[in-house]
Amino acid sequence: MVKFNGINHLAMATGDMDKTIRFWRDLLGMRLVAGLGQPGYRHYFFEISESDLIAFFEWQEVEPVGNKDHGSPVRGPFIFDHVSFGVEKEDDLWELKGKLESAGFYVSRVIDHGFIHSLYAHDPNGIPIEFSHNVEGIEVRKEPQMQDSVPSDTALAGSEPITDVWPQASVPIPVSQRVVYPGAGSELFHGTRSTE
Repeated sequence: MVKFNGINHLAMATGDMDKTIRFWRDLLGMRLVAGLGQPGYRHYFFEISESDLIAFFEWQEVEPVGNKDHGSPVRGPFIFDHVSFGVEKEDDLWELKGKLESAGFYVSRVIDHGFIHSLYAHDPNGIPIEFSHNVEGIEVRKEPQMQDSVPSDTALAGSEPITDVWPQASVPIPVSQRVVYPGAGSELFHGTRSTE
């Protein structure tokens, strides 16, 4: 089975990369580790942790969305509610609250969700963000919890992946057929240009 090692990157969009850099790099302290671009297009990456990044495409016609309360139900087509960033210490939540409020951003109270304490805000693009700290002594990754009063049958099947639900690949892709094509940014790091 594939072993995942984190979120390589989340890809968001902005119409103002400078404002986005000032928020994510300068206010939150996430290093700007890669920037791809050409006229009319930018794709910048910020370091969340040693294994996780958040990235932004800058497209000129993108406008910030209106603030939506995290977790509030919606209707119709919808993809994304919010992203939560883990912090090392409980004190980090309070430091972030002070920083964001001092910079003029609305920040929620610290909320106890039982296994995490969380703080909610929005970035300048209207992206709903949460900052979470794991509650001491409660390890849902080691001891999963199902606290839903009416869980579905699928959820009741347990926390471990059930491998016979989906068809298995009949044979692995042979090494001779494994081709990696150049894409945007390859010319910056490998000297080859995208053909698309």
